[in-house]
Amino acid sequence: MAIHLLNCFTCSLHVPAHWQTGMLGLLVDTDQGPVLVDTGPGQDDYVHKTGIIRTLQTIMIVPMNPEEAAVYQVAQLGYKPEDVRNIVLTHMHFDHCGGLPDFPQATMHVHRREHEAFMGRRRRWTDLAYVRRHTAHQPEFILYDDVGESWFDFAAMRLPFEPEMWLVPLFGHSPGHCGVAIKTETSWMFHAGDAAPIGLGEYAPEWLVSFVLGPHSARLREFSAAHPEIRITTGHMWLDSFEDTQ
Repeated sequence: MAIHLLNCFTCSLHVPAHWQTGMLGLLVDTDQGPVLVDTGPGQDDYVHKTGIIRTLQTIMIVPMNPEEAAVYQVAQLGYKPEDVRNIVLTHMHFDHCGGLPDFPQATMHVHRREHEAFMGRRRRWTDLAYVRRHTAHQPEFILYDDVGESWFDFAAMRLPFEPEMWLVPLFGHSPGHCGVAIKTETSWMFHAGDAAPIGLGEYAPEWLVSFVLGPHSARLREFSAAHPEIRITTGHMWLDSFEDTQ
């Protein structure tokens, strides 16, 4: 099996200039065909930019290269869009689910709390990152709730794929934000999504990380130190990270 690391949305800081990052999407080979974990913006977002993308472009380096769309990268890997029948979402912010309309036949797997937050009233400043048109095509959703299972010492919900995959609640950055654990041939990959900064880094004050990304960063660092055999990725990664395939 293979896990392809896709840069689905370059979004970098002006200062420091070397902080060049992209949004990490994963394409996982499974018994049900390729499963996409997060999508980045979709093709329509490159033609009709959302308000939040236009705002980001005024303060950050956001080139909006249409070749970064997940549907384009899936084709470059030899798949047709209809081959992707399942998409797992860490959360439903614009830069993680904007590409859903590009895979209209796919079923979406997401935590129930996240779907309710996306569909409900805007209550937090981070809710501005929800863009309703990304589900205007009315995709099928499978919603997950905590049923008392665990992955290592994290509460988790088993996803219906082989290799083994788990949805791991890491609420905070959004109301139903989750990580995704994927069994590899030798160990695990744990995609923490936007629950932690790039590389679990300590280069930002903990109060700022907690305010923007939620309360899990310290716990994830401890977990990483205790389990060096597990590769931990985050929702936004340095651009050179995308040259890799697990």
